[in-house]
Amino acid sequence: MIKSMTGFGNAGFEDERMVIQVEVRTLNSKFLDLSIRSPRQFNDKELEIRNLVQSILDRGKVSISIDFQSKGSAEMPVSINEDLFNLFYLKYKGLADSVKDDSQDLFKLALQSPSVITQVTGEQRDDQADWEEIKKVLVIALNKCDSFRQDEGNSLEEKLQGNINKIASGLKRIEEEEGNRKDRIKQKIRNHFNEWLDENSFDANRFEQELIYYFEKLDITEEIVRLDTHLKYFSKSVNEENSQGKKLGFISQEIGREINTIGSKANDAEMQKHVILMKDELEKVKEQSLNVL
Repeated sequence: MIKSMTGFGNAGFEDERMVIQVEVRTLNSKFLDLSIRSPRQFNDKELEIRNLVQSILDRGKVSISIDFQSKGSAEMPVSINEDLFNLFYLKYKGLADSVKDDSQDLFKLALQSPSVITQVTGEQRDDQADWEEIKKVLVIALNKCDSFRQDEGNSLEEKLQGNINKIASGLKRIEEEEGNRKDRIKQKIRNHFNEWLDENSFDANRFEQELIYYFEKLDITEEIVRLDTHLKYFSKSVNEENSQGKKLGFISQEIGREINTIGSKANDAEMQKHVILMKDELEKVKEQSLNVL
């Protein structure tokens, strides 16, 4: 069974002390590309979050949003130094007046000045207790996202298998057409040589050698066998547990190589129609394989 790298999961928790909301979104990526938006007091938990994500989701472009609000406290999470704010404001206003500037941003500028606003970090024990609750909610959201990926993977598996079946059907048509192709080539060579023999002498042995060489160059038996093997291996890999998207990508490349060789060696308009349809289905396989975990 395969998993998609596209997923979504959310979870929440609320009691008399806090409200927690966590949202996880994932897209395809070759590696774990993690983006975290969380309250400033939990910035030091990034490594712990990364380890949790990697253990559950493995890889992908993962965006995590953590919203935490504390209840039952009238205290502000930040401290504002009013005296320092007034000093900055008066200083900026004096500078503005000296150049006759009527800027409306002096309040904002003074508020954002160094050390005017500081984070309150008084109760480390409570922060750790809060984080333990957040972590529980985060694990639930990650597991929901993983389940979403599994459901998307089931749908993706059906599409991939449908594309591979169409390629296999095209290969069967090519095998059925192979006899007719050889007859058409023989007739074409015969017609060309009949025209040539009218004006030139003929060496039967030489003609037979050239004919064998020509058919060996156009023979696609090995390519048909290899392509059939690759298609069966792809289907088997899709059904294996913990199937890897990278592995399916490599098999797709081999499938494409055999299809291209068949197309170049076929030298037959009817067979090229099937080759084109197979290439079209293979492009869909390659595109969808990029989203397989």
